[in-house]
Amino acid sequence: MKILFYNHTPIVSGAERVLLLILSQLDRGQFQSVVMCPAGALQQLVEEKNVPCVPVESLQARFTWRPDYLLRYLLSFLSVIRNVRAQIRQISPDLIHANSIRAGLVMTAATIGLRVPVIWHLHDLLPHHPISTAIRGFVLTSPRVRLLAVSQATVRRFRGSLLRLFSRRVPGQVLLNCADTAKFQPEAESRAAIRTELAIPAEQFVIGTIGQITARKGQLGLLHAFADVVQEIPDALLLIVGEPLFTAADQQYFQHLQQTAAELGLISQVRFLGARRDVPAVMQALDLLVVNSLAEPCGLVVLEGMASGLPVIATAVGGNPEMIAHVSSGWLVPAQDNNALAEAIVKLQKMPSLRRQLGMNARLRVKEHFTIRGYMDVLEKFYRACGNPSAAQRQGWTEIPHPSSALRSND
Repeated sequence: MKILFYNHTPIVSGAERVLLLILSQLDRGQFQSVVMCPAGALQQLVEEKNVPCVPVESLQARFTWRPDYLLRYLLSFLSVIRNVRAQIRQISPDLIHANSIRAGLVMTAATIGLRVPVIWHLHDLLPHHPISTAIRGFVLTSPRVRLLAVSQATVRRFRGSLLRLFSRRVPGQVLLNCADTAKFQPEAESRAAIRTELAIPAEQFVIGTIGQITARKGQLGLLHAFADVVQEIPDALLLIVGEPLFTAADQQYFQHLQQTAAELGLISQVRFLGARRDVPAVMQALDLLVVNSLAEPCGLVVLEGMASGLPVIATAVGGNPEMIAHVSSGWLVPAQDNNALAEAIVKLQKMPSLRRQLGMNARLRVKEHFTIRGYMDVLEKFYRACGNPSAAQRQGWTEIPHPSSALRSND
């Protein structure tokens, strides 16, 4: 089966990391992969995996209320659709895997009349916006669309009120992300080495947050919570790993974080490490990983922290509760509640035995339910189901068993 993977942006973030993992693990005896994406970082990484990559025009489109921006984005959609349609005809895929909602819109429109099934990989929580309703309506018009959602929360948001009325007409599968338990694992030597590199004393309590710098990730709230934490733990250290990736607003947010750290008197206790290529090692420097997202479809960093044997504090939003069992394999706090976050950090700092148990349980949970092999087994079965002409009739959500009870078909 020939699968065309399409990514609408060259920037590498969480969805692109999932795509790269799929390309590296897909059974090449059964599946032939071709990638279509704009020239840039992602293209280079794809080609390093010896997968053909066709460069195409980058899509410029975001949710907005401004009519002038909407017109600009619509023109970008039309231009990209024209650009990719000819390429699709040449590639002649059996199945298309569109790696975002925007990618799904492009591929579905570009393949009108070609009868090729299009998988929309839902990595994001669809915002509350009139355009979201239009997107749902568009999905209903195409019998070729299949949905692959990274969490139950993601598919619930995507379906909304409209698609819930037509649940049998939009087939798909819920498949939570996975983690590489060989790459992300507890390692005492790595911990000592990275702490030496970062000039962190062995006994210092270190909190970390890892991910792109953007308001949705909640780094600002974490800074304010950390200001309360240092009242209880004066020598605590906070590492903020990541960089702004997509918009000018993200860059402004990053500058605001730096200013806030200074205003709170935390300059000596907060380090902005930027983007790191050694995230597994940085994980080992931490005593506690915090994911303070305001919204989170299915954060890779949560699973990677759990696989690393770290106690993870995460907000109880989106897919986080589908990965973390509260007080068993991690700690959940309400979103945008800085007091609750600070209290959880202080509580776990004062209870090292609980931290160790949470970390052990977290790694065990990943090894049992969120492995690469389990993920790929389900995905490859889903590809075969989507690409089978005899299964082209709308049958609702596919009933593909998964080794984890947390990964199940949506009915």
